[in-house]
Amino acid sequence: MIIFDRLWKTMEKRGVSTYLLREKCGIDSKTIRRLKANDNIETKTLNRLCAVLNCRLEDIAEYIED
Repeated sequence: MIIFDRLWKTMEKRGVSTYLLREKCGIDSKTIRRLKANDNIETKTLNRLCAVLNCRLEDIAEYIED
C-alpha cells in the first residue's frame, strides 16, 4: 500500500498549504481528498507535487506492505 503521510510533513516543512496546491499548482480538491485517503493517484500528479515541493518521490510517498 502506498501512503502519503510524508507528503503532509514535507508540505509543512516547505510552508505549502493545500490551498496553495489547489489555487497555484492546479491540483484539484478531489485529488487532495484522494491523497488524504491514501487512494490511487496519477503519476503526473506525483510529478507535479515533486516539482512544486522541490523534493523526491520518497519525500511524499511510502510503500507499506499490507
